[in-house]
Amino acid sequence: MALVHKLLNGSYILRKGLKPSVAACPFLSTRSADYCSSSLQKPVATPGKASTQRTAAGGLQEDQREVALDIPSPEEKPEVSFDKAIKDEIKEHFRRLKDEIVNHWIGPEGRPLQEIILEQARVVWQFRGKEDLDKWIVTSDKTIGGKSEVFLKMGKNNQSALLYGTLSSAAPQDGENSQSGYCAMISRIPRGAFERKKSYDWSQFNTLYLRVRGDGRPWMVNIREDTDIIQKTNQMYSYFMFTRGGPYWQEVKIPFSKFFFSNQGRIRDAQFQLLLDKISSIGFTLADKVDGPFFLEIDFIGVFADPAHTEEFAYENSPVLNPRLFK
Repeated sequence: MALVHKLLNGSYILRKGLKPSVAACPFLSTRSADYCSSSLQKPVATPGKASTQRTAAGGLQEDQREVALDIPSPEEKPEVSFDKAIKDEIKEHFRRLKDEIVNHWIGPEGRPLQEIILEQARVVWQFRGKEDLDKWIVTSDKTIGGKSEVFLKMGKNNQSALLYGTLSSAAPQDGENSQSGYCAMISRIPRGAFERKKSYDWSQFNTLYLRVRGDGRPWMVNIREDTDIIQKTNQMYSYFMFTRGGPYWQEVKIPFSKFFFSNQGRIRDAQFQLLLDKISSIGFTLADKVDGPFFLEIDFIGVFADPAHTEEFAYENSPVLNPRLFK
């Protein structure tokens, strides 16, 4: 009977999910039996813990969803078509060519001829936004190993351009250049359709007109003619511009007849008159050999016709007066 009782008790324990008890484990203590029963039971979470677990799981799922959204699918790669880019570029150039032809029929620069003839002054460059700064480039003696620095940015209230930096006359230690110390600001050559070079026509004006504010340093104003001849790439016409310093603006007027001819930075004995109908660019150069910071603020650059100025050319080096220079 005892054996039958043990067998029945064992089958009852198996039906109940193998819950051990003190009767089933007589050799274990009460604490050990409780531990065994608790370890075999399925853990039941409290309401607070359950909500925390659900929130953590939901947050993890949302993070995984966000990460999945950030990862682009291999099937959604952007298509790059060089043929389409070339076609769009050609269409843009033809559109610009069409505008140039229409403006040419209307008049110079798309304006009526009578308006151009009666024009007494013209603003060629003014600085009212970043797009105006993109028409200029800055350079210094760093191109040959120097230490001068130059920067260009918009001035206060976006009403002017501020050219500033530090001039250093220390020669580069390369054994090739013995002189250094210059900073410059040069206008970009205007381009037409299909990247054709264009030029400015100032033939009806006789004076360069600027509104600037500087720190008292002397600057060199350089004008280049439009030419495709390689031998003339280093030729330019220059004249001095003296700034006063201080907080006040000054208006600078330089007659075109005063600009002298130079080649590769050297003033030539044979002087030529500036051709005002083929102007390609204008620039400002600082090279006074005074090390230290500098600045030049420019409001606008223009041209105008001064009726009081009748001089055509200020220099006497002509074939009639000095034919030896033109042999």
